[in-house]
Amino acid sequence: MTTQNSHDEIQSGLKDLISAKVSRRGVFAGIGGLSAAAFLASCGSGGGSGSGGEALRWGNWPLYLDFDEKTKKYPTLEAFIKKSGIETKYFEDYNDNDEFFGKVQAQLKLKKDIGYDIVTPTDWMAARWIRLGYTQKFDGANIPNASNVLDTLASPSYDPSREQTLPWQGIMSGFGWNTAKNPKGIRTLDDLFAPQNKGKIVVLTELRDTIGVILLAQGVDVTKVTENQYMNAVDFMAKKISDGWIRGVKGNEYAEDLTSGDATAVIGWSGDMFILASENEGKFDFAIPESGGTISGDNFVIPYTATANAKKNAEAMINYYYEPAVAAEVAAYVNYVCPVKGAQAEMEKIDPELAKSEYIFPTEKTMANLHVFRALTTEEETSWTEAFQKAAGN
Repeated sequence: MTTQNSHDEIQSGLKDLISAKVSRRGVFAGIGGLSAAAFLASCGSGGGSGSGGEALRWGNWPLYLDFDEKTKKYPTLEAFIKKSGIETKYFEDYNDNDEFFGKVQAQLKLKKDIGYDIVTPTDWMAARWIRLGYTQKFDGANIPNASNVLDTLASPSYDPSREQTLPWQGIMSGFGWNTAKNPKGIRTLDDLFAPQNKGKIVVLTELRDTIGVILLAQGVDVTKVTENQYMNAVDFMAKKISDGWIRGVKGNEYAEDLTSGDATAVIGWSGDMFILASENEGKFDFAIPESGGTISGDNFVIPYTATANAKKNAEAMINYYYEPAVAAEVAAYVNYVCPVKGAQAEMEKIDPELAKSEYIFPTEKTMANLHVFRALTTEEETSWTEAFQKAAGN
């Protein structure tokens, strides 16, 4: 995908929806000590009690669902509530995978309620949930729309039959930048570590994205990366931190550093950069590195602590979001890779230009330059994560 085309797409369509995100951030900034989850619970979606009188509780990432600034509600979620009669509470409680997992792990081990009936971990973390026995298998009869999952996403190694996961959105990682500070753009690791960005670079806490981008720039195949190759890339990051190039290793809050001017360049996510560019009239841009970027997905997962009624309600919600028209409406707002067949045709009805967006519906050419970080063994996950965290200063 060329930077020029990306910029044109960013500037077209959905200005009214994107502007709601600016105001929404202001709302959360003014909440003070009240958590976003608590705030949303207090004024969140209403509706009928649903099956068994239980409210369905969904934990997700920030700015990851269509939102109406006027009503302070989520249109597609409100439509689901009205259609199904299932009361649903929506919590923006993810900042990064490890942080969220650490919050619920103790309760999971004790088989106690974790406060969520459906969660949205990234591929590798979904694999961990499955490996540890913390998930429930779907009742396929309750999710007939699961057949709409894209063929390329239908059989991941951690859940080959998609019995315990279904993708919510796909995530491209690459380079994001302030266009005034980097007028020529950033397409290589050398571009990222240009003099004007020293001390103003932020990279992601998701090691598969940050180290994945570094490895690809070093000519390493991330689908076959060895421990030595991985550790070399971690050492590279550690030196860039100690030498004052990288100011932070962060989750979703890296976007705040860009908007404040504390950061001028990042290893970040495409959807976030779309939002930032749209909010700031092209002040920010994004590109998949010439050497390649990474791609992963966040997934619907039902914890094994969810009750039978909650599980049934969660499956009804998953099935609803796998309707192509609903998936297109969400994608038009969040601008991440849509995993649902038929959604691109539905997007044509919403915004023909957006239906061409590489952020939402990447072409084969773009997909060829995106790579999935290989699955790690239990031992590797522990040692590789420890090495990354140590380099990050945690």
